[in-house]
Amino acid sequence: MQTDHRPPLHIVMHPADNVAIVANDGGLPEGATLSNGLTLKERVPQGHKVALVDIPAGGAVRRYDVTIGTAVHDIAAGRWVHERLLKMPDARELDGLPMATVKRELPPLEGYSFEGYRNPDGSVGTRNILAITQTVQCVAGVTDFAVQRIKSELLPRFPNVDDVVALEHGYGCGVAIDAPDAVIPIRTLRNISLNPNFGGEVMVVSLGCEKLQPERLLPPGTIPLVDERVADVGAIAGNGLDVVCLQDEAHVGFMSMVESIMRQAEEHLERLNARRRETVPASELVVGVQCGGSDAFSGVTANPAVGFCADLLVRAGASVMFSETTEVRDAVAQLTSRAATPEIAESVVREMAWYDAYLQRGSVDRGANTTPGNKKGGLANIVEKAMGSVIKSGTAPIAGVLSPGEKLRNRGLTYAATPASDFICGTLQLAAGMNLHVFTTGRGTPYGLAQVPVIKVATRSDLARRWHDLMDINAGKIADGEATIEDVGWELFRCMLDVASGRRKTWAEQWKLANQLVLFNPAPVT
Repeated sequence: MQTDHRPPLHIVMHPADNVAIVANDGGLPEGATLSNGLTLKERVPQGHKVALVDIPAGGAVRRYDVTIGTAVHDIAAGRWVHERLLKMPDARELDGLPMATVKRELPPLEGYSFEGYRNPDGSVGTRNILAITQTVQCVAGVTDFAVQRIKSELLPRFPNVDDVVALEHGYGCGVAIDAPDAVIPIRTLRNISLNPNFGGEVMVVSLGCEKLQPERLLPPGTIPLVDERVADVGAIAGNGLDVVCLQDEAHVGFMSMVESIMRQAEEHLERLNARRRETVPASELVVGVQCGGSDAFSGVTANPAVGFCADLLVRAGASVMFSETTEVRDAVAQLTSRAATPEIAESVVREMAWYDAYLQRGSVDRGANTTPGNKKGGLANIVEKAMGSVIKSGTAPIAGVLSPGEKLRNRGLTYAATPASDFICGTLQLAAGMNLHVFTTGRGTPYGLAQVPVIKVATRSDLARRWHDLMDINAGKIADGEATIEDVGWELFRCMLDVASGRRKTWAEQWKLANQLVLFNPAPVT
């Protein structure tokens, strides 16, 4: 049933497209006439595609001026074009790609700053949080019990500390710790422990018998940071690594373990509490962008606005990461052509090839990515989804590529290769060093992270209205004709500065909504 009383609205992404999406809330009924004179031959739900011309069997269906599939049988103009009518094209081969062929320099953007926490290693946090690292899932219950007591009994004495979080995960033992791919979860947890929002205070809770020993997780050595400086892990942690080992003979009973964690936490809280925000340039922002619960509007409203904002950030000298390998795989030619150098383009290909092989080992391909909600929201397949997803990266040259779990090494735009899973992608972007997260959604999700602020951007005004206390930015105004992509991009940019400065809390922060960290472990579990 049509619930939108506006005239029939449709959106065409490119003049060469032969489909458009219906923009009205509730969709459009059979017989509705579009502004181009086309009459619908059947009901088309909101966000779904309508054929603008007759498309013969085997003919290309084009959106974003890209073939998103071929028609499995004749599709008449005015018909609903959904996933069951399309055959998905094969993935683009990873040879013969354009390599660093697009040269574009963005003009600098100066004069913007935020209030952040400058760390000893030169990085900047947007929050002042005590994070307690865990070497193994076995200690999670004890650590959580201790954290709850820390929050209720200790934290009120340290008003300049924003929160205490346990870095809980499902790794650490019962795994092939020496397998080649085991490096991914280990370096992920290591680099998360050094996230800028934790102020360089490293505290570890260990069981004692686990495979991932504290010294293996955080060995003395050098770790590259955002500003290309290096810092010694031991120096960051103070006089040696601060470890509470639950199997230590000194612990007699459960409360002995808890009180030991609390005693150590108090020392870290005292140091964190002495920190104060200071004015820093916008170039100190490290922003991860991601989408989840995507729909057909993601590539029309929210993601283009995020892409415009990403360009603003790059122009201001900041660091921006886009990820979700399967959701940009079909745009690989766009990525390699935008690489700043042929070497960076080769790195993009390397990560795509690794992930292709990873999926093949599991007997699936990129098509396994799309969800029932994606399809209900109008996305026919991963090709269409990818075209809308990659727009989040903006237009800046790709200045770097990260393998999963690696830490960011340069400013500008970086492709941080991650799975598309919301929780795993967010976890890996945390490891890369992000201090602010932007998450777009069309279907809606209460996703959040305890470690960094998450700004949620709605693709549709209907979602923004219904989830008014979960969505921070409404990009649906673009489809409604009430704002431009540039308007919402600037709104997001200014929102980032306010959130990074602590002047504004995101809805996820206000409700304390936080998903668990999920480490990406492609190595065997024993």
